Amino acid sequence: MTMALEVLGWLIFLVGIGVSIGLHEIGHLVPAKAFGVKVTQYMVGFGPTIWSRHKGETEYGVKAVPLGGYIRMIGMYPPAPGSDGTMLRASSTGRFSALIDDARKQSMDEVTPADADRVFYKLPVPKRIVVMLGGPTMNLVLAFVLLTIVVSIIGLPKATTTVGAISACVPSKANPSGDAITTGDCVGQSHSAAYLAGLRPGDRIVSMNGTAIHEWTDMQAAIKDAPTGDAVLVVQRDGATITKTVPLTATWRPVYDDTGAALGTYEYRNFLGVVPGSQRATQSVTTVPGLVWDQGTHAVGTLITLPARVWDLARQTFTDEPRDTRGIVGVVGVGRLTGDAVALENTPVQDKVAFILSLLAGLNLFLFLFNLIPLLPLDGGHVAGAVWESIKKGWARVRHLPTPGPVDIAKALPLTYVVSAMLLVLGLLTIVADIVKPITLN
Repeated sequence: MTMALEVLGWLIFLVGIGVSIGLHEIGHLVPAKAFGVKVTQYMVGFGPTIWSRHKGETEYGVKAVPLGGYIRMIGMYPPAPGSDGTMLRASSTGRFSALIDDARKQSMDEVTPADADRVFYKLPVPKRIVVMLGGPTMNLVLAFVLLTIVVSIIGLPKATTTVGAISACVPSKANPSGDAITTGDCVGQSHSAAYLAGLRPGDRIVSMNGTAIHEWTDMQAAIKDAPTGDAVLVVQRDGATITKTVPLTATWRPVYDDTGAALGTYEYRNFLGVVPGSQRATQSVTTVPGLVWDQGTHAVGTLITLPARVWDLARQTFTDEPRDTRGIVGVVGVGRLTGDAVALENTPVQDKVAFILSLLAGLNLFLFLFNLIPLLPLDGGHVAGAVWESIKKGWARVRHLPTPGPVDIAKALPLTYVVSAMLLVLGLLTIVADIVKPITLN
């Protein structure tokens, strides 16, 4: 049964990433057609075509490898400077020049006399930018939609005043969390106040030292403000109200930031040993932009430090160093996590759904930001070319010079091949890492 659920999780992931890619390409397709550009293909995936159908002048299809997609617009590259728009100069020499000329030729071979004004490169700069940003924008919208479902329909986990678990031991450097010793076998450590007082999972905390407890934040404040020593705790258990005397102790505890990451510093504070239970609570849609911003900020930081993270991943994959669970995860890893989530036992369905939707939302947000990188073949590279063309034309107007022609982005093809090769290597590395040293929910 577990294997079947894991397979179901993988299928859910593949459908989710397929929908994300499909919507990304629709984001390009719709404005391109609206602006009159001839689009000959709309494909989800790469490799051999497993299904396709022609509708009008466009072939719509699905390919075997669902890890990308594309639309094929005629006239992506302008003709070589000095040509008449249909013929290429024959004077180009050198390997790179041959590659560039070949790309231009392939681009112009699709252009018939009737399509001369339907080529992409002839679009005004703002329209070209709209076409190229349409794909990433769809990923951003999808991230918003998925997070809105999680936040406002399913709800976010919220700590409650009901005890979820008991940490039997006071934390130490050898056992920083104080948990996993719920049997009470505290070797070289003291028992926690909650364990000594006989608190149990399911107890609902009513008050502490006479202070009413309505939210978990109230409990945190009460523990922090209580003097070390005996504290009076009132709980409800099986409908009865019980008063407990808990012997609070203080210990050095790590300090965390708002994201839950350890800051590397410690503070001396009271430790009760109670882990709060949680329940999902829906929140206003106005919460979503803040979540998207926080996740986006983290994703930008990941992109900025990507070279270092890739090096760390390679080192961890091919040495005995354990893999960083906060590092790069590839499509195989995300698929495995989805399968793990679906196969979890004793986990409410809504928790599984929320996890998968949040995972897909984060993936779409990353795709949005990644595609904005101003390098070909990414969408941001085409946008950068259009912006540069706009700057050149504006400068020419200011100086009363002839309007320059389209920016020849074909000249960037050597860099495009380098970036494509790097992306391929990164993809292969993450696949190997996710197989050799997988990150799992366990």
